[in-house]
Amino acid sequence: MAKLPWFPFGTGPEAPVRLLTLPHAGAGAAAFRAWAQGMPEGVAVCPVQPPGREGRYGEAPFNRVAPLVEELAEQITASVDAPYALLGHSTGALCAYEVVRELRRTGGPLPMHLFVSGRPAPQLPSDRHEVAGLSLTELAAFLRELEGTPETVLSDHRVLRWMQPILVADLAVSECYTFRPEAPLNIPITAFVGRTDPVAGEELMEPWQSQTVAGFRLHLLDGGHFAIFDRATSVHAEIAGALLDDATKR
Repeated sequence: MAKLPWFPFGTGPEAPVRLLTLPHAGAGAAAFRAWAQGMPEGVAVCPVQPPGREGRYGEAPFNRVAPLVEELAEQITASVDAPYALLGHSTGALCAYEVVRELRRTGGPLPMHLFVSGRPAPQLPSDRHEVAGLSLTELAAFLRELEGTPETVLSDHRVLRWMQPILVADLAVSECYTFRPEAPLNIPITAFVGRTDPVAGEELMEPWQSQTVAGFRLHLLDGGHFAIFDRATSVHAEIAGALLDDATKR
């Protein structure tokens, strides 16, 4: 079967349930590839690959959320079997949320659960980071503050120069976003929060609760902005438990 650009590692058609994962700014599907080994049996991890990185490097990255989620929602409708769930980290969390709303508008198959991490609730204003105007030294300092980026990357200006336009586009997806009120989602939302996350702490993640009428859980993790990766074992157990609970209610 030919590879799908949006799902380079497949869509888990044989699994009981699929978990589609949307990466943070500057990252691609590989950020979640290792989760395939850590997730309990029965949950297929299906990393999403936005254009502009890894195998889609030759494509222009999206810099606004609407066209991105419209295209991804079409791909999910065409290629992903139910039941499935969505998880997004940072910019990916916003995209995952808007994909669910787009699927609801178009009558597409809705996920059974939405997991979000590292991004304030969509109705809250977003900070602006003028990454395009940063020198490479300043860009390294910005990424170092968020933690999670290897020092070998931060000290290599060639890599940073390659990353900068992707980061600019990805951050614009989140920072140029305008929230438009709609009815809350009718699927559960679980929010993962790094206790020391400098951009999406507990007080900014808790308001995700208003975006669902189907149940909300805030799960605190030791760590910062990339705590879902640093505490992956705990995150995997929480996801598997939530999906099992969802399945028993269906």
